[in-house]
This record gives sequence, C-alpha cells and structure tokens, in this order.
Amino acid sequence: MISFEHITKWLQAWLNAHMSPILVLAVETVLIVILAIALFAVLGLVLVIMERRVAAFMQIRMGPNRVGPWGLLQSTADTVKLIMKESIVPTHADKFLFNLAPFIVMIAAMLILAPVNFAQRFHIWDLNIGILFITSISSISVIGILMGGWASSNKYSLLGAMRSGAQIVSYELSAGLSILTIIVLCGSLKVSDIIASQETGWWIFKGHIPAIVAFVIYLIAVTAETNRAPFDLAEAESELTAGFHSEYSGMRFALFFLAEYINIFIVCAVGATLFLGGWMPFHIGHLQGFNHVMDYIPSSIWFFGKTFFLIFVIMWFRWTFPRLRIDQLLNLEWKYLLPISMVNLLVMTVVAIYHLHF
Repeated sequence: MISFEHITKWLQAWLNAHMSPILVLAVETVLIVILAIALFAVLGLVLVIMERRVAAFMQIRMGPNRVGPWGLLQSTADTVKLIMKESIVPTHADKFLFNLAPFIVMIAAMLILAPVNFAQRFHIWDLNIGILFITSISSISVIGILMGGWASSNKYSLLGAMRSGAQIVSYELSAGLSILTIIVLCGSLKVSDIIASQETGWWIFKGHIPAIVAFVIYLIAVTAETNRAPFDLAEAESELTAGFHSEYSGMRFALFFLAEYINIFIVCAVGATLFLGGWMPFHIGHLQGFNHVMDYIPSSIWFFGKTFFLIFVIMWFRWTFPRLRIDQLLNLEWKYLLPISMVNLLVMTVVAIYHLHF
C-alpha cells in the first residue's frame, strides 16, 4: 500500500544524521506545528467553499461564481475581508477573557489532531488512549464559548453561550456512548489498533445493526456538538443576532468561524476512523484479489474521501431540516438518543462477548 511512511523515515534519518537528538525533537515539533497550521488554513478555505457549493446544490442555484475561476477563490476573498476588518472590543467587556476565548477554541481543535491517523503510519502522536484523549480535549472548546459569551457583556451573547454549553454537554453523552460501542468491539483505545481491526471489513458492516445505530446516533450528536443546523440554537440569527460571538469581529470572529469548520472535520475524521476504517481500504473478508486491488488506492485518499463524505452529510443536514427549539433539542437527547445509546451499548457488549460480529 502506498503511504507516507518512507517520507517520514527518510526525514527522521536525515535529521538524526545532521543534528543532536534534542535539536531533532525541536525541529520535528516546529515542522508539526507548521503543518498543523497549514492544514487548518487549507481546510478553512476548502470547507467554506464546499459549504457554499453544497448550499447551492441543495437550493438548485449556481453558488459562488464571481471570484476566481468557477468561484473557487470566494473563500480567499472572505478571508482577506476578515483580515482587513477592524476588530472591536466592547467598552464594558472583560478584555482579557474576550481576547482569550477564540484562542482557547482554536487550541482545543489543534490538540485533537494529535492522535488522528491521516494515512498509513502518518500521524502526530499515536498514544494508547487516543480516543479517550480526543473525547477529553473536545470538551475544552465549550469553555472558550462560555468565556466569549460571558466576557462580551452582552445578554444575547451570554444566552447563546449558555445554550451552547447545555447543548454540547448533553450531546457529548450520546456521542461518547456511540464511540464506546465501537471500542467494545475493538478492545482498544489506540487509534491505529481500531483501524487495524477493520482490515477484513469496516465496523459499520461487521458490527451488525448496533454499529449502524451507533453510527446514526454519532452523526446526530456531533452535528449538535458542533452547533450546526438544525441544532444551531447557540447562533440562532432570528433570536440572538449571532449568539455567543455577536460582539466579535475581524480576526477574532474568523478564529471562531475557522474553529467551527475544523471541529466538523475532526468529528468526521473520528467517525470515519471508528465506523468506516479510517485510512483502511475497502476490504471484504479474505478476498485477497479484491482487497489487493483496493490497496492500490493511496491510504490518504481513503481517509480524506470518507471524512469529506461525512462532512457532506452534515452539510446536507443544514440545508434540509428546520431549526429545532431548545426544548425539542434537549428532549431529543435526554428522552430518545441517550436511552437508545445505552441499550445499544448493552446489545453491542453481548455481540462482542459472544463474537457474533462478522
């Protein structure tokens, strides 16, 4: 299988031959940071234009077609506009927390990238509790949202932040139980082990009905966790102007905006890893001929293809379903998704103990 392994090994060998171990670690850390920032920038540009194109497709219209060939530079124009805009801090705001909040959200998103396997043997840190690390760090972003809403000294911002806090904390339960459903099958929290366990088939196919139920609940829960429509109560324009970031402008607003799209990419990458095999090609049991043909497609293409498919589904939700009320949103979680997730986890435990999966 084609992979980035030979590139990383060559780079490691070259650095070791020319530098001391401490300097090698420092250079590798700087390279990782630069690549992470570059990935954030590229994803921001790609996902914004993708959002506009998906919206246009759903509404049977053209979409961006003015800036650049086929409108592909529209997100670049949006970025330049945000950079040039004045960043205003409200008079009565807590200036330190107001400025800190966007960075907390972005730092949390950057940390979550560490255990993600972008291709075969191509990751930042494959720690043995990778999934636990992801679920733990993802909870930090809500602190930045609450901080920004409270520090803005604006009632609409505070109300949006409180809604977001209640929403994220609630739906984390169903998302976590859906993740546990697959962990029970794998018997490991290490991301590379989870991917390796799907060598003969992805868990969404091998795990029977409980895996499909967990996948559907996971998609609903992470859509709510990322404050995406129809669960965008934290930013409800018709009620709260812009919710928790009403007072943010310029680059501070851009950081919140970018963090939302990065979080969408991350939750879809985790979903692709758990249910669709991550970078693992589509294999069917022990059909060696078919599996060998699938191996010719680079692992990075498999990973990003699955991830962007899930991103498309989440964007599809936005332009299909109307916004829920806050009571409907919380009822959906506490009265339906959470009980179903708990029963589904119990059923999957029985499936795993008695090896009833494929």
